[in-house]
Amino acid sequence: MSDEDSPEHIYLTRIILDVLKPHEPSIDMLAIELVKLEGANVTGVNITLDEVDVKTQSLKMIIEGRSLNYPLIRRKLESLNCAIHSLDQVVCGDTKVEYIVTPQD
Repeated sequence: MSDEDSPEHIYLTRIILDVLKPHEPSIDMLAIELVKLEGANVTGVNITLDEVDVKTQSLKMIIEGRSLNYPLIRRKLESLNCAIHSLDQVVCGDTKVEYIVTPQD
């Protein structure tokens, strides 16, 4: 079984990534590449520039879709010289469960 067929990605509907990338490709081209990535099931991308360095940019990337294929998305980002620092949020299932602040926070 390939990672595209693995059960880890079947119900993913949103992932939020902390990504480091070189200045090229631009964030608009990066978003377009992800949306048109065949088999990844990406329906929307939100990329926010967090920090700029001499050679790199730090991004917060929100990717949504039905049954996201995270291994394929990860490989595409790596092929564009992006490094995923962390997977900051994962949403699974038919219902979007939003993060809420509790009194302990």
